[in-house]
Amino acid sequence: MDSLVPAFIAVLLTQSGDRSPWLVALLADRFGKPLLVALAAGLAHAAGNAVAATGGLLIAPMLTPNARQLLLALALGFAAMGALWRLKPPDRLEGWKLGAFLTPLFGVFILAAGDTTQFFTLAFAAQGPAPALAAAGATMAVLVVNTAAAVMGEAAWRKLPVRAYRIGFGLVCLVAALILALGALRLI
Repeated sequence: MDSLVPAFIAVLLTQSGDRSPWLVALLADRFGKPLLVALAAGLAHAAGNAVAATGGLLIAPMLTPNARQLLLALALGFAAMGALWRLKPPDRLEGWKLGAFLTPLFGVFILAAGDTTQFFTLAFAAQGPAPALAAAGATMAVLVVNTAAAVMGEAAWRKLPVRAYRIGFGLVCLVAALILALGALRLI
């Protein structure tokens, strides 16, 4: 349970201002099947989170507690940089003719490859004895956000104050990253 809840919260906050729910919202509108699109996107994220959790499992024995804390600080720092950077609209995948399930499955998998969600999953998986819980928490959070985006649709999703949210979230992540990094380096 040590990594389930923190991974859920971190990914929920990260995904709420990310491009993948935007892609899910527009694909849900395009195909008219919001729950199927959300499910496919959730499976795409689950696959990426499983890879990240496996990476966390493999590197965890090589890391000291301070290195694990520094890894989490790096994940927060990258989340801050990503949130403070301008959000570009996702590719609409209009040329993809794979249908309502495969288009979001592959499209979201490609869009999310190596993103902050997976970095958080890796960092939380390296923290504790049960890396699968980090992947489960991250995947549950993604399902919540993607389902909301799919049900809302693109027009409603774009009306949300995403820019202000991303700035606030980015600043909080930046402060948290600095505090964790200074603690891991024993400077505070």
